[in-house]
Amino acid sequence: DFIGRMDYQVKIRGYRIELGEIETAIQRVPGVRQAVVIDRTDERGHKYLCGYITGETELRIEEVQAALEAGLPAHMVPARLMRLETIPLTSNGKIDRKALPEPEGSIHTGAAYVAPRTKVEQVLAAVWAGVLGVEAVGTQDNFFELGGDSIKALQVSSRLLQAGYRLEMKDLFSHPTVSALAPKVQSVTRLADQSEVVGAVKLTPVQHWFLEQNLADAHHHNQSIMLHSKDGFDEAALRTAMDQMVSHHDALRIVFRPTEHGYEAWNRAVGEGELYTLDQADFRKESEVSAAIEAKANEIQAGIHLSEGPLVKLGLFHCPDGDHLLIAIHHLVVDTVSWRILFEDLTTAYEQALNGQPARLPHKTDSFRTWAEGQSHYANGPEMAAELAFWREMEQGVYEPLPKDESPSHSLNKDSELMTVTWTAQETGQLLKQAHRAYNTDMNDLLLTALGLAIHRWAGIERVLVNLEGHGRESILPELDITRTVGWFTTQFPVVLDIGAGQDLSQRIKQVKEGLRRIPQKGIGYGMLRYLSAACEQERFGTEPEISFNYMGQFDQDMQNQSIGVSPYASGAELSAHAARSHTLDLNGLISEGQLQLTISYSHQEYRKETMEQLAEALRTSLQ
Repeated sequence: DFIGRMDYQVKIRGYRIELGEIETAIQRVPGVRQAVVIDRTDERGHKYLCGYITGETELRIEEVQAALEAGLPAHMVPARLMRLETIPLTSNGKIDRKALPEPEGSIHTGAAYVAPRTKVEQVLAAVWAGVLGVEAVGTQDNFFELGGDSIKALQVSSRLLQAGYRLEMKDLFSHPTVSALAPKVQSVTRLADQSEVVGAVKLTPVQHWFLEQNLADAHHHNQSIMLHSKDGFDEAALRTAMDQMVSHHDALRIVFRPTEHGYEAWNRAVGEGELYTLDQADFRKESEVSAAIEAKANEIQAGIHLSEGPLVKLGLFHCPDGDHLLIAIHHLVVDTVSWRILFEDLTTAYEQALNGQPARLPHKTDSFRTWAEGQSHYANGPEMAAELAFWREMEQGVYEPLPKDESPSHSLNKDSELMTVTWTAQETGQLLKQAHRAYNTDMNDLLLTALGLAIHRWAGIERVLVNLEGHGRESILPELDITRTVGWFTTQFPVVLDIGAGQDLSQRIKQVKEGLRRIPQKGIGYGMLRYLSAACEQERFGTEPEISFNYMGQFDQDMQNQSIGVSPYASGAELSAHAARSHTLDLNGLISEGQLQLTISYSHQEYRKETMEQLAEALRTSLQ
């Protein structure tokens, strides 16, 4: 019979841990007499470390916990500490580990619930709970085990700023518990310039990329959402809220004017022309409400004017089931993270206007114009020169093209078809909160390994080149704060997924994870070298991966408002039908209603539906 290990080694979250080392560390804490550490399993089947101590009457558990956090790596600190009068012994005088009592209360993440003590801990715990959608956060809870990711981290930073605190992103990643992170949080001493931004704005790399493509109907390339209120929207309050939004978020007033040297961006003043439009339509007596909404939404989506503006358009549709509100914004001035900021502010400003209160939004962070200017300087600094060799090697690699059923001369948006793969809520929960413990991975590590495996199964390609999108708000300019700044910050950069034949799954996961970790500054430098750096004018960075991948996070949590929800109706065509497709396969992932969905966009001119069904099935099984 296999009873257990004689040397009391255990493996937790991918780490091999010697329990005796932890017991020795606990016994060094003043006031501790005896210490025993064992591994237990919580109600969800997760292993965690539990420590039992005896000691002086004045000894406090919190002091022991703090001493261990200061002296041990995070994965060796027991998630639970329990005080006992005596340690149970067997009949021959040895410690009876089987007789050690089960800790009381439920275990949240394998961490004991320890209530926040200091003001900073209380603020951090409240912000995490709000962003992650959990009831209570203790000081030992791990941000990523609660379902946090890099976009949630930005939201944490944004909300902390409103509470008067500043947080570096890298600190949250290296200190993911409230107690470890609290000492790193700083009070805000500098307030960004709150005045109205007017004048010329430098283009960011992603804007350069978009404008150099010379797309047909470049004015029609939007991001949009359709909201629903069963009680209807108050038009006056909505207009007041939108006036506040386009005044507060300066980038929403930018226009793009063609010149003989390409496009130039100009940030209009509040009084400089129309800042948004609001079209209304009454469909209460319409027999085909869905078709009527879609036709009107298509018209609004196609009606943006890049050089004159506005780049923000709304449609308010009165229907039998209440009002549906379309908000369409040209992609040049907005991205996924910006939408989260806009939802929060629109809800706040609308409720203030409804209640007759003066509009009060959180303070502005540094403007998009300031960020673009800073990025331009950074692109020509010494840091970029150090990255050049890495990206040059990527550019010079040889990559196998994707197989196609047909090879037309061109492929347009109107040829696009969508195929969506959905995983169950249980699988999504495992992916968010459990799967990463094995190899200390994050969402992109596992999603991209699954993508590489799927392409390998489907097409036999071992080195897969993928265009990866990042949120682009990396802290390369630590003096700037852009956590609540709206604009198009997205980064795009090529990555190679190396799915070597003959490797087992663990090797493939580690290979992809390590490949992603080697990318300098999470890829933000690639676009700067390609579009902003004077040093690279001799080098032509021209790698164009056929596959694009973007994971957008948990979107529906951000729309939890009792009176306003997401509309079931289509919001119209965001992209012009006549523009060329950017990539052969375009994959977008998000979590909606607790389920992970990955949508593959492809051209029916290039692929038969059956071929894409094979790829979708390969994706499903690879991730499972």
